[in-house]
Amino acid sequence: MYSDFSPIRWKNNCLELLDQRLLPDKEVWWTHEFPEATARAISDMMVRGAPAIGITAAYGVALACMQLAKSTNADWRGKLNKDLELLAQSRPTAVNLFWALERMQTVLKSAASPSRAFTLALNEAKAIHQEDYRMNLAIGEFGSSLLPKEANVLTHCNTGALATGGHGTALGVIRTAWGKGNLKHVYANETRPWLQGSRLTIWELLRENIPCTLQADSAAALLMKTKKIDWVIVGADRIAANGDTANKIGTYSLALLAKAHGVKFMVAAPTTTIDMALGSGNLITIEERETGELWRAASQADAPEKLNFHNPVFDVTPANLIDAIVTEKGIAKSNGNGEFNNAISVWFSA
Repeated sequence: MYSDFSPIRWKNNCLELLDQRLLPDKEVWWTHEFPEATARAISDMMVRGAPAIGITAAYGVALACMQLAKSTNADWRGKLNKDLELLAQSRPTAVNLFWALERMQTVLKSAASPSRAFTLALNEAKAIHQEDYRMNLAIGEFGSSLLPKEANVLTHCNTGALATGGHGTALGVIRTAWGKGNLKHVYANETRPWLQGSRLTIWELLRENIPCTLQADSAAALLMKTKKIDWVIVGADRIAANGDTANKIGTYSLALLAKAHGVKFMVAAPTTTIDMALGSGNLITIEERETGELWRAASQADAPEKLNFHNPVFDVTPANLIDAIVTEKGIAKSNGNGEFNNAISVWFSA
């Protein structure tokens, strides 16, 4: 039986979030009652991972409605729209954020009062949360079916329960494969500069006694050359209609290395991550974060004034470097030229 652990929980009409910035040293939960604090939790990376961001934002809308139900603001819809905009600005790359907010807006159209809006919003946020968990279980089943027996895999960033509503996407594939006895070993990149791999992925793997090895990001090429790696398995923050995929910075490098060493490359993500309005990855906005967090990986002192920084959070992996895209609806395999158009379109044609 798979664990239903989630870093997001609703309790006593409050949103509780596990502060992932403090892992693995401390397990601290913060209680949120206002949408403004929820937006900060997303932008400050207390919560991270595209699915988890979407779920958190949905609960943030519920908090906004709850506060409006307590107020005497006659223009409650105007205030709600401002709260929605604030949540939308918290992370611009994760398509799940906008998908969740659009879904919440659709549900709230019929609300005649803030109290009714709160009931509708909370029910919908809980539904989004549970749906994500079930989708991750399905992704795990589909993705693990591609792995050989005794598979050795490499993963990047964190795509487990901490990044989702539970179980995980890429790490969910790994978790399911381990449960089936199909997995031999997991290699996890540190994932600089926030170290989501060493702080979070390793925390999850050790928590479930899955055999794992932590390595520096720059060791990936040597690993592929000297060890038998069957698959690189990563998640996605946004997938364009043609299969180009935006994911944590360093993913593109891994895809290039995998191609050079004959290692298969899998993207595992829910269909909510696919943006059919984007024809290619060239249209994906790449978020750049403040320079200080990059410098703090080297020093706690202030950064030198004349030093320039390049701190993109994501990069885009072209479809021709991806062998399989796995969602809760099935597996889209590359035709050898990195073309997924037909397979991906089928998922949205029903």
